[in-house]
Amino acid sequence: MLAPNFTPFPTLTTNRLVLRQITVEDAPELFFQRTDERVMKYIERPRPKDINDTITFINTISDLRDKNEIITWGIALKENPKLIGTVVYLNFKKEHYRAEFGYALHPDYWRKGIMDEVAKAVIDYGFNVMKLHSIEANINPENIASQKLLEKHKFVKEAYFKENFFWQGKFLDSAIYSLLNPNG
Repeated sequence: MLAPNFTPFPTLTTNRLVLRQITVEDAPELFFQRTDERVMKYIERPRPKDINDTITFINTISDLRDKNEIITWGIALKENPKLIGTVVYLNFKKEHYRAEFGYALHPDYWRKGIMDEVAKAVIDYGFNVMKLHSIEANINPENIASQKLLEKHKFVKEAYFKENFFWQGKFLDSAIYSLLNPNG
Protein backbone atom coordinates (compact mmCIF):
# COMPACT_ATOMS: atom_id res chain seq x y z
CA MET A 1 0.00 0.00 0.00
CA LEU A 2 1.13 3.52 -0.78
CA ALA A 3 2.66 5.18 2.28
CA PRO A 4 3.45 8.84 1.47
CA ASN A 5 5.81 10.65 3.83
CA PHE A 6 6.17 14.41 3.46
CA THR A 7 8.57 14.95 6.37
CA PRO A 8 10.87 16.70 5.82
CA PHE A 9 9.01 18.83 3.28
CA PRO A 10 10.13 17.83 -0.25
CA THR A 11 11.27 21.05 -1.94
CA LEU A 12 11.56 20.57 -5.70
CA THR A 13 13.46 22.68 -8.23
CA THR A 14 13.31 23.13 -11.99
CA ASN A 15 15.32 25.34 -14.32
CA ARG A 16 13.41 28.47 -13.29
CA LEU A 17 11.33 27.46 -10.29
CA VAL A 18 11.29 26.36 -6.68
CA LEU A 19 8.34 24.30 -5.47
CA ARG A 20 8.36 24.96 -1.77
CA GLN A 21 6.34 24.80 1.41
CA ILE A 22 3.55 27.37 1.72
CA THR A 23 3.69 29.52 4.85
CA VAL A 24 1.43 32.17 6.39
CA GLU A 25 3.71 34.78 4.80
CA ASP A 26 2.22 33.62 1.47
CA ALA A 27 -1.31 34.50 2.58
CA PRO A 28 -1.65 37.76 0.54
CA GLU A 29 -0.57 36.10 -2.72
CA LEU A 30 -2.66 32.99 -2.05
CA PHE A 31 -5.68 35.13 -1.14
CA PHE A 32 -5.35 36.94 -4.48
CA GLN A 33 -5.09 33.68 -6.42
CA ARG A 34 -8.03 32.03 -4.63
CA THR A 35 -10.28 35.07 -5.20
CA ASP A 36 -9.22 36.13 -8.70
CA GLU A 37 -11.97 35.13 -11.12
CA ARG A 38 -9.48 34.43 -13.93
CA VAL A 39 -7.58 31.93 -11.77
CA MET A 40 -10.71 30.38 -10.26
CA LYS A 41 -12.81 30.33 -13.44
CA TYR A 42 -12.59 26.53 -13.71
CA ILE A 43 -11.81 25.73 -10.07
CA GLU A 44 -15.08 25.04 -8.35
CA ARG A 45 -13.99 25.62 -4.75
CA PRO A 46 -15.17 28.09 -2.12
CA ARG A 47 -13.36 31.44 -2.19
CA PRO A 48 -11.87 32.88 1.00
CA LYS A 49 -13.78 35.86 2.34
CA ASP A 50 -10.70 37.53 3.82
CA ILE A 51 -7.03 36.99 4.61
CA ASN A 52 -7.95 35.11 7.80
CA ASP A 53 -9.77 32.48 5.71
CA THR A 54 -6.59 32.11 3.67
CA ILE A 55 -4.45 31.70 6.81
CA THR A 56 -6.90 29.04 8.02
CA PHE A 57 -6.56 27.30 4.64
CA ILE A 58 -2.74 27.39 4.89
CA ASN A 59 -2.92 25.89 8.39
CA THR A 60 -5.33 23.21 7.16
CA ILE A 61 -3.10 22.13 4.27
CA SER A 62 -0.12 22.11 6.67
CA ASP A 63 -2.02 19.85 9.10
CA LEU A 64 -3.08 17.52 6.28
CA ARG A 65 0.50 17.40 5.02
CA ASP A 66 1.72 16.51 8.53
CA LYS A 67 -0.76 13.59 8.42
CA ASN A 68 0.55 12.65 4.92
CA GLU A 69 -2.93 13.14 3.46
CA ILE A 70 -1.99 15.81 0.88
CA ILE A 71 1.11 17.63 -0.33
CA THR A 72 0.79 21.21 -1.56
CA TRP A 73 3.71 23.11 -3.00
CA GLY A 74 3.94 26.84 -3.50
CA ILE A 75 5.38 27.78 -6.88
CA ALA A 76 8.00 30.54 -6.89
CA LEU A 77 10.65 31.78 -9.29
CA LYS A 78 14.19 30.91 -8.19
CA GLU A 79 15.15 34.59 -8.11
CA ASN A 80 12.02 35.66 -6.19
CA PRO A 81 10.40 33.70 -3.34
CA LYS A 82 6.98 35.34 -3.93
CA LEU A 83 4.22 32.74 -4.42
CA ILE A 84 2.97 32.66 -8.03
CA GLY A 85 0.94 29.46 -7.90
CA THR A 86 0.25 26.15 -6.22
CA VAL A 87 0.34 22.48 -7.11
CA VAL A 88 -1.06 19.65 -5.02
CA TYR A 89 -1.44 15.90 -4.71
CA LEU A 90 -4.69 15.06 -2.93
CA ASN A 91 -7.41 12.42 -2.76
CA PHE A 92 -4.95 9.60 -2.30
CA LYS A 93 -6.25 6.13 -3.03
CA LYS A 94 -3.44 4.47 -1.10
CA GLU A 95 -4.54 0.91 -1.77
CA HIS A 96 -4.46 1.69 -5.51
CA TYR A 97 -1.25 3.79 -5.52
CA ARG A 98 -3.17 6.66 -7.08
CA ALA A 99 -3.45 10.38 -6.30
CA GLU A 100 -5.13 13.39 -7.83
CA PHE A 101 -3.04 16.25 -9.19
CA GLY A 102 -4.25 19.88 -9.18
CA TYR A 103 -2.72 23.29 -9.83
CA ALA A 104 -3.33 27.03 -10.14
CA LEU A 105 -1.15 29.86 -11.41
CA HIS A 106 -1.22 33.65 -11.15
CA PRO A 107 -2.39 35.12 -14.50
CA ASP A 108 0.79 37.20 -14.89
CA TYR A 109 2.65 33.90 -15.41
CA TRP A 110 0.28 32.18 -17.85
CA ARG A 111 1.63 31.07 -21.24
CA LYS A 112 5.26 31.15 -20.13
CA GLY A 113 5.81 27.38 -19.80
CA ILE A 114 5.76 27.51 -16.01
CA MET A 115 3.05 24.89 -15.51
CA ASP A 116 4.88 22.66 -17.97
CA GLU A 117 7.97 22.77 -15.71
CA VAL A 118 5.83 22.28 -12.61
CA ALA A 119 3.96 19.31 -14.08
CA LYS A 120 7.19 17.60 -15.14
CA ALA A 121 8.73 17.97 -11.66
CA VAL A 122 5.61 16.91 -9.76
CA ILE A 123 4.88 13.94 -12.03
CA ASP A 124 8.49 12.81 -11.64
CA TYR A 125 8.20 13.13 -7.85
CA GLY A 126 4.89 11.25 -7.84
CA PHE A 127 6.20 8.29 -9.82
CA ASN A 128 9.82 8.07 -8.66
CA VAL A 129 9.63 9.18 -5.01
CA MET A 130 6.03 8.54 -3.92
CA LYS A 131 5.86 5.38 -6.06
CA LEU A 132 2.43 6.19 -7.51
CA HIS A 133 1.08 3.82 -10.13
CA SER A 134 -1.24 6.44 -11.61
CA ILE A 135 -2.00 10.14 -11.38
CA GLU A 136 -5.48 11.55 -11.93
CA ALA A 137 -6.61 15.03 -12.88
CA ASN A 138 -10.26 16.05 -12.57
CA ILE A 139 -10.90 19.14 -14.67
CA ASN A 140 -13.75 21.27 -15.91
CA PRO A 141 -14.01 20.19 -19.59
CA GLU A 142 -14.20 23.85 -20.66
CA ASN A 143 -10.67 24.42 -19.32
CA ILE A 144 -8.81 23.96 -22.61
CA ALA A 145 -5.46 25.15 -21.16
CA SER A 146 -5.58 22.39 -18.52
CA GLN A 147 -6.61 19.84 -21.10
CA LYS A 148 -3.64 20.80 -23.32
CA LEU A 149 -1.21 20.72 -20.38
CA LEU A 150 -2.36 17.24 -19.37
CA GLU A 151 -2.25 15.91 -22.92
CA LYS A 152 1.24 17.35 -23.41
CA HIS A 153 2.32 15.25 -20.42
CA LYS A 154 0.65 12.17 -21.92
CA PHE A 155 -2.42 12.10 -19.66
CA VAL A 156 -5.33 10.31 -21.33
CA LYS A 157 -8.99 11.25 -20.93
CA GLU A 158 -10.54 8.30 -19.10
CA ALA A 159 -14.01 9.64 -18.44
CA TYR A 160 -16.45 12.43 -19.11
CA PHE A 161 -19.20 12.82 -16.54
CA LYS A 162 -22.31 14.79 -17.45
CA GLU A 163 -23.57 17.13 -14.72
CA ASN A 164 -21.93 15.14 -11.91
CA PHE A 165 -20.83 18.18 -9.90
CA PHE A 166 -23.17 20.72 -8.28
CA TRP A 167 -21.64 24.17 -7.87
CA GLN A 168 -23.27 27.53 -7.21
CA GLY A 169 -26.75 26.42 -8.15
CA LYS A 170 -26.01 24.43 -11.30
CA PHE A 171 -24.74 21.05 -12.37
CA LEU A 172 -21.38 20.96 -14.15
CA ASP A 173 -19.58 18.32 -16.20
CA SER A 174 -16.21 16.80 -15.25
CA ALA A 175 -13.44 15.23 -17.30
CA ILE A 176 -11.05 12.76 -15.70
CA TYR A 177 -7.55 12.41 -17.11
CA SER A 178 -5.04 9.79 -15.99
CA LEU A 179 -1.38 9.02 -16.42
CA LEU A 180 0.13 5.61 -15.70
CA ASN A 181 3.64 5.27 -14.34
CA PRO A 182 5.75 4.48 -17.43
CA ASN A 183 8.09 2.39 -15.24
CA GLY A 184 5.34 -0.09 -14.35
